[in-house]
Amino acid sequence: MLQSQYEEVQKRIEAACTRCGRDRSEVTLIAVSKTKPVEMLEEIYALGERNFGENKVQELTGKYEAMPRDIHWHMIGHLQRNKVKYIIDKAELIHSVDSLRLARTISEEAQKHQCTAHILLEVNVAEEESKFGMTVEEAPKLAEEIAALPNIQIEGLMTIAPFVENPEENRPVFQKLRKLSVDIRAKNINNVTMAVLSMGMTNDYEIAIEEGATMVRVGTAIFGERNYAKAQ
Repeated sequence: MLQSQYEEVQKRIEAACTRCGRDRSEVTLIAVSKTKPVEMLEEIYALGERNFGENKVQELTGKYEAMPRDIHWHMIGHLQRNKVKYIIDKAELIHSVDSLRLARTISEEAQKHQCTAHILLEVNVAEEESKFGMTVEEAPKLAEEIAALPNIQIEGLMTIAPFVENPEENRPVFQKLRKLSVDIRAKNINNVTMAVLSMGMTNDYEIAIEEGATMVRVGTAIFGERNYAKAQ
């Protein structure tokens, strides 16, 4: 079952790229494995997947120890400052940097570990009260302030679009994030590349790809519904 679901997602990514004239290599699929057991990750790994995303620090660190070392781990959930030290040398990309305070902690921990933290700025494009993230208006100034911190490289932007019945409704959200990335790139800030647009999930990743996503975070379509009771 996992294999057929995974292959279906890959086909849909390919089709979305074809529709908008993009090369498939421009889009990275992140298999979001939160709440799922290592056995399921191993099955997807055996199919060739090397990018996995986790929402919780404890899950990421546990699976990091249990899985092969050639995996690229993505921290995609809200990150508390007191947990940064546990993933600073394990997460290849932190998608959820939503404040200068968090970025300072990441910078401090990266210096201690003598590594560079690669991060995305999380932008709450739709301004949903239930979601974390800076506003579109705050992002350019915060990008400058965060990029000035030592041992940090801003690779781009991330957003979590609203959950909607019709994924077309999220197209303007993705367009807005893409425009913001273009505007920030034009500032030519040191340590800012804006090469990554992390947007689109199970419900709307095809629309996100059509609007320029370079990373899509897909969990349910690959692994099935999550068991939150088990994850507590």
